Amino acid sequence: YSKMKPFLWEKLKEKLFFSTEDVANAAGGTGESANVLCSRYGKKGTFIKLKKNFYILEQIWERYTQLEFFKIANFLQVPSYISCMSALSYYGITTQIQRNWYESISLRRSAKFEAKGTVFNYYKIRKEFYFGFLKEENFFIATREKAFLDAVYLHSFGKYPLDLSSIDVNSFDNETIVRLTEPYPQRTQQKIKEICRI
Repeated sequence: YSKMKPFLWEKLKEKLFFSTEDVANAAGGTGESANVLCSRYGKKGTFIKLKKNFYILEQIWERYTQLEFFKIANFLQVPSYISCMSALSYYGITTQIQRNWYESISLRRSAKFEAKGTVFNYYKIRKEFYFGFLKEENFFIATREKAFLDAVYLHSFGKYPLDLSSIDVNSFDNETIVRLTEPYPQRTQQKIKEICRI
């Protein structure tokens, strides 16, 4: 691997994130030697490990934009989409600025991944509530109304801290909100009606 290092570096720099398989393929080595390399560079801080077999180059990490972190969030847990305050902040609907904090809705499980002061939070919801998102700039994100609904739904069951005073509720389309809330529990529907005065 030492001979391949410059070439390996160039290959990995092209990737948003990489696995041990990517390292093995780029360097022409075995999976075992790639594991050793990833472990060594992980301890040195050259590779940032977000979860098992999910790495990012430290020097690239520092240059990533919010949109690139959104893409990473989508891949860290599949399927998932950016939602709640992260999406509302992206749309400019909340005064709450979230730096290094990315919230997503997931079908699999609630989870949290952390690295270098950056947090990726995932909230699990039921399959029938997993809708209302779109693909934008190569990542999946909730529509503005659905991001709000996800946050209120989780909040209504004590699973999410929601600062309502920071959200411009007048920017939502009430007809869309009413339509989206139809499959949700009565508690969530009631909370939405109170907040949006509909």
